[in-house]
Amino acid sequence: MSLLNRAQTLSVENQPHHMPPTQGFLLTAQSRDFGQQTQIECWLATEQGPVQLLIDSEPVVIFTLSAQREKIRQLLATRELQSVQMKPLALKDFQHQAIDGCYCQTQAQAKNLAQALKQSQLTCYEDDIRLHERYLMERFILGGLAFQGQAQWHASTRHAQQGHWQITQAKVKSSEVSPKLSWVSLDLECSGKGVLYSIGLYGQIGAQTIGDVLMVGQAPEPESKPEPMTDSVDASQSSAQDYQIHWVSDEKTLLLALCDWFDRHDPDLILGWNVLDFDMRLLIQRAQYQHLSLRLGRGGQAAHWRDSTQGGRGFLTLPGRVVLDGISALKNATYGFSSWSLESVSQQLLGEGKAIESPHDRLAEIERLFREDKLALAHYNFQDCVLVAKIFAHTHLLDYLIERSGLTGLLLDRAGGSVAAFTNLYLPRLHRGGYVAPNLASESWIASPGGFVMDSNPGLYDSVLVLDFKSLYPSIIRSFYIDPMGLIEGLAHSQGELAIEGESCEATDDIVPGFRGGVFHRQQHFLPEMIAKLWHARDEAKAKGEKAFSQAIKIIMNSFYGVLGSSGCRFFDHRLASSITMRGHAVMKETRLMIESQGYQVIYGDTDSVFVSLGQSHSQKQADEIGQHLVDFINQNWQQILEQRYQLACHLELEYETHYRRFLMPRIRGAEMGSKKRYAGLMGEGEDAKMVFKGLETVRSDWTPLAQQFQQTLYRMIFDGESPDSYVRDYVERTKSGDYDDLLVYRKRLRRHLSEYQKNIPPQVKAARMADEINIKLGRDPQYQHKGTIAYVITVHGPEPHEFQQSAVDYDHYIEKQLKPVADAILPFIGKDFDALIAPQMGLF
Repeated sequence: MSLLNRAQTLSVENQPHHMPPTQGFLLTAQSRDFGQQTQIECWLATEQGPVQLLIDSEPVVIFTLSAQREKIRQLLATRELQSVQMKPLALKDFQHQAIDGCYCQTQAQAKNLAQALKQSQLTCYEDDIRLHERYLMERFILGGLAFQGQAQWHASTRHAQQGHWQITQAKVKSSEVSPKLSWVSLDLECSGKGVLYSIGLYGQIGAQTIGDVLMVGQAPEPESKPEPMTDSVDASQSSAQDYQIHWVSDEKTLLLALCDWFDRHDPDLILGWNVLDFDMRLLIQRAQYQHLSLRLGRGGQAAHWRDSTQGGRGFLTLPGRVVLDGISALKNATYGFSSWSLESVSQQLLGEGKAIESPHDRLAEIERLFREDKLALAHYNFQDCVLVAKIFAHTHLLDYLIERSGLTGLLLDRAGGSVAAFTNLYLPRLHRGGYVAPNLASESWIASPGGFVMDSNPGLYDSVLVLDFKSLYPSIIRSFYIDPMGLIEGLAHSQGELAIEGESCEATDDIVPGFRGGVFHRQQHFLPEMIAKLWHARDEAKAKGEKAFSQAIKIIMNSFYGVLGSSGCRFFDHRLASSITMRGHAVMKETRLMIESQGYQVIYGDTDSVFVSLGQSHSQKQADEIGQHLVDFINQNWQQILEQRYQLACHLELEYETHYRRFLMPRIRGAEMGSKKRYAGLMGEGEDAKMVFKGLETVRSDWTPLAQQFQQTLYRMIFDGESPDSYVRDYVERTKSGDYDDLLVYRKRLRRHLSEYQKNIPPQVKAARMADEINIKLGRDPQYQHKGTIAYVITVHGPEPHEFQQSAVDYDHYIEKQLKPVADAILPFIGKDFDALIAPQMGLF
């Protein structure tokens, strides 16, 4: 009888109404020591409920050099390491030295062995790979997995209808799983000293939408109670009214009620805003203060917080549940906002948010509401939960994170993780190729060139085309077989000296040239095939309209270059990164020559895009025809070049992206040469017309709304052929008259602690110091000592915080430093001058 069949022969008293599942989606994983053996614990989401997988006695492996075998045997003779088993392996390192495997019984033993090896100046590899990570990656577990083992149902001690399957003696393998995960959005309100007032909970558990607020205090009198509400609410009608308030006597009871809520509803995911560093951390701290174990994990396990030893973000352990912070998830999906407050992000994405903007006003209002109007506080608390859930839904963040996990094997809550994702995918393939991974380079390393940026030709143009290489760096990796193992194999097969400048050598039957001494084997590689599979999957996702899947693939593919160029990656080698970027330089330069051979002018190029002036105004149809002709011509040329010069199949693909009817490439301020990464253009016609700004004041958070509004209107008028004279004069006059005072606020981020600014104090620091001096006088905590974002205005007495502005506005500053630079970037191209236009008005004051 197989393990799986045995798992299904449960006793009647332990068996729930369904049979044990056989596959699921990975939520959390950890490994620990139990006595003299290891245990890996994985929690899965399945259609039959949560599953706890337990894998016992998995050895911890550290790789060592066979040449050091005898010295290592002497180390293993010590008492603590006697049980370590050492075996010769069919592996080698990147210097082609033979490798042994040292197999340890526990993680503690492996840690002691690694320390002993390093203290004895003996080489070891991959000792930093955690046990559960190695177990999963070596089995190519990417989100979904199938399993078998001895199954037993464990019912909840408090809610009999809830519980989980536990699978012991588990065996697993990769499997495709499309999970339907339950979630709750959590937010808490507290006093200025962190004492908990209430906890809002808004979630989707199966087909049921649930809204609850746990509130310290007594229910109001019957005549003040809101209308009765049901446990279940319609997700499509979710608002800050669809919840029930559950009253508790004190903070300790509040925490116990929260544990009971999780045990009853049992969500897979916890969503929130800064939920890790604030909500979860504070919950654990308050539980410790109340001498409670905060049992929010599955199987009755407690939440545990560990502070980072390096002073950064701490670490949360919550078995069986994934905590997803909205800020980290949005950043990972490449969203960017000038402010990451829930108010700001929800306003930009949803057009709704909170009514209280100032942190001090908000805290004071929360404390007042707790004293005077707890029903209003519950409304406020629950609305934050709803906003976070709406942001996740609006941006499809859960879909994105699930797809990312299925592509890379990263757990859902892994922030960043480009290096970890690459390691997950590449390391098991490398082992099957006969190599162990190198250690992180501790020596000085050589930086690789960045993306190629052409010198620009400044001017105001009619009809500019943008041609863009589709995923240039991934296509270079794929076309030229750029790969860590391919580099090692290529170097072993190369003959003679390799050039450091330009291409390393001539192409041969075995190798493809790279740059800075890099060469790559034509057959021995993995990364090009990994790119090809992702590429094809993205094409299919785009064809099916699967935006989250397509975005996840794009981010992962584009991260591979960054990983290979990062000294934080074990596979970093400047020959890898340089062979990608310098090949990109060569491709862009040769593409420019191809375009110019067709009689058109390339006015700018940036990494993977070229900007082509057609010389005069063209209709959209004419521009489209020229753009398509150019990409067909260039793509055909590249196919011929790679075939004839390198005997390679070409995966470079230039695409026609945009036609700008009018286009501005500005000069560098105070110089005649053109700027880089800064331009503006007008595309489309009539109601479909759209202005695009890149790197200019309109899209920079450190410029005032005054300058941004001025730029958008001024540029649009000039692009449409209208005279800007009256508009410029009127805008300056109204600025001086105070009509735009609400547009004068600077918002800048403090990137260091205030005490670290000693010389050349910038205006935002002066304003922040003034604000905190006033905060302290008012009996408030200082707000800006440890970074943050300050809003301030420039007055006749210098910068002052916006919330505490006392002096009159320095309007001349805004005209000279905000409006004039915007105007000077475009007016000279139509023969006009900002100072000359406003001179009559300036004379009135």
